[in-house]
Amino acid sequence: MRAIINNQEQDTKTTIKGDVNIEEGLSGDNCSVTGNKSTETMSTIRSGSGVGDTDYKNAHIGRSREYWRDMILGVNDGLVSTFLLVAGVYGSGLDSRSILLTAISGMIAGAISMAGGEYVATKTQGEVMKAECDLEQKDIKEHKSDELRYLSELLETIGIPETESIDDSTFAVRRAILEYYKNNDDAHLRVNVALAFGSIKASERSPLIASVVAFFLFIAGSLTSVIPFVLVHDRYGAMVTSFVCTILAILVVGGVKTWATKGSWWISAFENFIITSGGGAVAYGIGLLFGGTF
Repeated sequence: MRAIINNQEQDTKTTIKGDVNIEEGLSGDNCSVTGNKSTETMSTIRSGSGVGDTDYKNAHIGRSREYWRDMILGVNDGLVSTFLLVAGVYGSGLDSRSILLTAISGMIAGAISMAGGEYVATKTQGEVMKAECDLEQKDIKEHKSDELRYLSELLETIGIPETESIDDSTFAVRRAILEYYKNNDDAHLRVNVALAFGSIKASERSPLIASVVAFFLFIAGSLTSVIPFVLVHDRYGAMVTSFVCTILAILVVGGVKTWATKGSWWISAFENFIITSGGGAVAYGIGLLFGGTF
């Protein structure tokens, strides 16, 4: 295959006869497609035969998938970190008013920190990716043959293995693909970035959206530890209410998360329960220790 790519003077045209079955799967660390071979052909796709029912696409969560990390991180951090803060100062013996002020301060500081961190991190990631894309564009322009060989290797990651037999249908497919990208630098850049960097236009994240989502969901998560000390004046009763509200909220977050991940609600909720209750016990113990020391 490499010999064909390097031979720039050879003008052999490959004709692909018949219809091409869509059989290839995509595989990677986080995504795999397996199952029965599709019976759709290029002819039926072009004619639209058998195509039209797209209701199955509703199972996907759409563009919001890029911000689920920020949503879960924001609300979960608000729930857990604020409750641990409240448990710690409660253990130290502070009165309800002092605990409330501490919780509010922690909520505001945590939300600002979370939003700022998300903005800077997301923007930095975007800038790093842009720099990599600019460098890749320069490489394609100045080292076209080497980049085509690199693309030939990348094709194996999407289920198009290398073959030396011209009788193999894969040979014709690879030849057609490489011929196309040899004459289209912009498309070559896009496919290299997608396969090598795992980035496409649709996966780009807005630093502003990420920070706003993290800010407000952190606030929302923190309210389960703040509101009880506003409404319940008894110190112990407020703490118990805060714990119960936080656990219930964690169960809800677990349910929402598994709606998107199609995973187990119980496992997700149990993980958060262990983190919150275990962390709360540690924070309370530290509060007792320092409250009795100072």
